[in-house]
Amino acid sequence: MLWGAIGHNQVLGPVIYQGLGPGPGNGVTAQRYMDQVLHPHVLPFFQAHGNWVFQHDNARPHTARATQDLLHRSGIHMMPWPALSPDMNPIEQCWDLLQTQLNRVVPRPTTVADLDGAVRQAWTNIPRQASNTLVRSRHRRCQAVIDANGGHTRY
Repeated sequence: MLWGAIGHNQVLGPVIYQGLGPGPGNGVTAQRYMDQVLHPHVLPFFQAHGNWVFQHDNARPHTARATQDLLHRSGIHMMPWPALSPDMNPIEQCWDLLQTQLNRVVPRPTTVADLDGAVRQAWTNIPRQASNTLVRSRHRRCQAVIDANGGHTRY
């Protein structure tokens, strides 16, 4: 499982979640999200850069009371997020760009360490112009959802 964030001329991550495994409670929990993403990456970024708005979707780790309380206490403003709307999130297209970069890796990773390195390198290779274009598309995405009365969009 990966986490990453994009902003205009800004990139955070990738974070490759540690400690995941099969069985209940071994996925991405609110505690793992706070420990592996928010505390080491998001909070320092917002402390250093000030008045940005944080956007994440309605995944359970994101909407958990502990997560919301941490972000609120930290003074991080969050963009309200409609349910069931992945097409609104520019990071989804960024994951496609990451996959395109990974598909070019030769030889293919055969170990977890190789895959970790390939993911980190592929994330670094995504052109800033591409992620900036995705960030700037937010207004068009919102308008497309409005025009579709909440239905499917081309995004």
